[in-house]
Amino acid sequence: MNNPEVVFTLFYVVLCFCFVLTPTEFRSAGLTVQDLLSDQLGSEQLAFVHYHIRRTAATLAVHSLLPLGYYAGMCFATSDEKYYYVLVSKGWIIYLAIAVLIPVIVSLIVWYWSLNNWGNHPIARSLAHYALPQSSWRAVASSVNTEFRRIDKFASGAPGARVVVTDTWVIKVTTYRVYIAQQQDIHLTLTESRQHELCPDLNTPVQFLTIRVGIINPHITPFDIRLNSTEYGELREKLHTTVRNAHNVVIHQSLSDMFLDTFKIQVELNQRYHLSGNQELEPCIGCMQTAANIKLVKVCMDPTEGECQQCYCRPMWCLTCMGKWFASRQDQQHPETWLSNRVPCPTCRSKFCILDISIVS
Repeated sequence: MNNPEVVFTLFYVVLCFCFVLTPTEFRSAGLTVQDLLSDQLGSEQLAFVHYHIRRTAATLAVHSLLPLGYYAGMCFATSDEKYYYVLVSKGWIIYLAIAVLIPVIVSLIVWYWSLNNWGNHPIARSLAHYALPQSSWRAVASSVNTEFRRIDKFASGAPGARVVVTDTWVIKVTTYRVYIAQQQDIHLTLTESRQHELCPDLNTPVQFLTIRVGIINPHITPFDIRLNSTEYGELREKLHTTVRNAHNVVIHQSLSDMFLDTFKIQVELNQRYHLSGNQELEPCIGCMQTAANIKLVKVCMDPTEGECQQCYCRPMWCLTCMGKWFASRQDQQHPETWLSNRVPCPTCRSKFCILDISIVS
């Protein structure tokens, strides 16, 4: 291919496509708006809302310059005999006018958003609908920022297509927009499942689920979130509402999730441990979210028989965290042996089996 104009056009189209959609290679190389302008955008971890207000505005402004960049590049890529044609031909003059008009319009939009200390930005206007009568969107933004800093939030996806769920908020981050909804105002519906035979990152088959976030507040736009089916169990733990499976979508859970469901069913069948009246349950030291409700009591065999040992620890773990600990100590290549194996107590290292796990009542 000897035509430099065609070569440059193909190169620029691919470059723009990658710069806008930011594949993994571009993100790793730092060729994204948020990486290139990191000093101006600030920290997402410290001020999530304000960071994304600046990021969406900067992304829109930078992307609006891409058509103008193509014209400038063509001026350098064309040969001497065609250079004059690019400058004065009617078609290229119209293209140049449009290429200049786009960033001008975008600049006016960003300027309008920045008025009233960014109070006109779509994110700020969305948060304003959750503000109390005597407060403003900044108070709501402060609440979102605080919850985003917590380590127990659910987060999934690439930076340009993230899903974040905190104790109060469900958030979807896209290239040009951020959707924010309060958990108490939403209803969730599992609408679609797509199976991909090969995931580029994992080299294994993967299932992606699409969940529709319907919102009671008419001023807030509904949106869809998309995530790997192996993350579905973790998402449900963070949600305060159920996900309605209207289309009977079959969810392919991870091996650990399937084991955890079976683990909970089996432990529910075990004998209960009755707590003495003057003893109080403390928060689980694994998640610090629920009360510790598991006591290890050797009942599988006589006290002096077998590999299992008597554990004298007080209840310190919840059922979910104990199940995760049990699964983490297993041979990942032989899941058929998980339920019959023995593992050490996470606190005192006394060995126990699944029959020795009692729910505190």
